[in-house]
Amino acid sequence: VQLVESGGRLVQAGESLRLSCTPVGRSFASYSMAWFRQVPGKEREFVATLDYKGDSSYYADTVKGRFAISRDFATGTLYLQMNNVKPEDTAVYYCNAGYFNGNDYYRPTEDYWGQGTQVTVSP
Repeated sequence: VQLVESGGRLVQAGESLRLSCTPVGRSFASYSMAWFRQVPGKEREFVATLDYKGDSSYYADTVKGRFAISRDFATGTLYLQMNNVKPEDTAVYYCNAGYFNGNDYYRPTEDYWGQGTQVTVSP
């Protein structure tokens, strides 16, 4: 296990929560990182990414203006601040280390997925 997500829980619509993704055993300092989410029966979908320097970010339209991705470069921990959550945000959230072009394209590295953390939003 190289990336460990945490912070998922049951919340009500309109509330906020913050997810964390902590590197274990190695550094991902030279990688851009991202959050994805997946619900049963559907493909994993992109949520947000931040480049390795912290200069550029990109969000899925479904979360733009509500979610914020950030990174603590001292510890390497990646965060996802989720505000004004909606029932459709219910999913398992995963972090990944990969490549971001600084604009609108992120390519995940298949070997660098965490185990996921469950977020459930009640109406």
